[in-house]
Amino acid sequence: MEFNLRKDSKRIVVIILCSIVMALNIKIFVRTGGLYPGGATGLTILIQRVAFTYFHIELPYTLVNILLNAFPIYIGFRYIGKKFTLYSCLMIVLSGFLTDLIPGYVLTEDILLISIFGGMINGFVISMCLLVDATTGGTDFIGIYLSRKKGVDSFHLVLIINAVILLLSGLLFGWDKALYSIIYQYTTTVVLHTLYRMYQQDTLLVVTNSPQEVCDAIYSVSHHGATILEGEGSHDHCERRVVYSVVSSAQTRQVIHVIREIDDHAFINHLKTQEISGRFYQPPKD
Repeated sequence: MEFNLRKDSKRIVVIILCSIVMALNIKIFVRTGGLYPGGATGLTILIQRVAFTYFHIELPYTLVNILLNAFPIYIGFRYIGKKFTLYSCLMIVLSGFLTDLIPGYVLTEDILLISIFGGMINGFVISMCLLVDATTGGTDFIGIYLSRKKGVDSFHLVLIINAVILLLSGLLFGWDKALYSIIYQYTTTVVLHTLYRMYQQDTLLVVTNSPQEVCDAIYSVSHHGATILEGEGSHDHCERRVVYSVVSSAQTRQVIHVIREIDDHAFINHLKTQEISGRFYQPPKD
């Protein structure tokens, strides 16, 4: 494992800040509203409430959360990246410790506001962690593993896990909190998809007089190839070249910028890609 002082210092600072915000969100919004977030966090809170309500045992958040993350951490170390997993472990341990340490505080008792703003904060924290190559743990490890290594859409698996948590919480503690938790999880997903677009793809169709240069520029920025198609202009019937490529949504703006530098008259059609099948380059996690 190689360390870059400036980059890794930035990652540590972001992870520490995210740990603080995540712990505050749990104590101020999630606990106040009696909600159940998705993944390991939601399952940890559910186990704590079951232990306290039915067995009168107060389990520490940190212990339960680390035990639930043990297998996902193993997957991260073995299949995703060692530094990536180490920084994720820092996030898991620190956020858990702060959740146990920070006292609860009631900012509002309006459960709808709690569901919306708590979900927004949760989505922001997850996005910031992913942007510095770390995760909040749990299903994030599994989702990244399936997306990168197996080419499988992890959305359905995460959805099933969250549905099981909500089903159990509804059966044990009432359906109103479980239903409000759906709003919390939906808001989290919307914010995450808005801020973090690494695993989303865009299709670019570029009509240009410099097709090879455009292909080279796309590869230099994104490491994705392109296909040159032959075409004909319908108005003046002159020969045209169309460059077709699929790139990560996080890189689309940069790719379009370099294309404009090569051919400022290029016609670029930017489309959202719903699904791809086949090899698609993903930068390795360290």
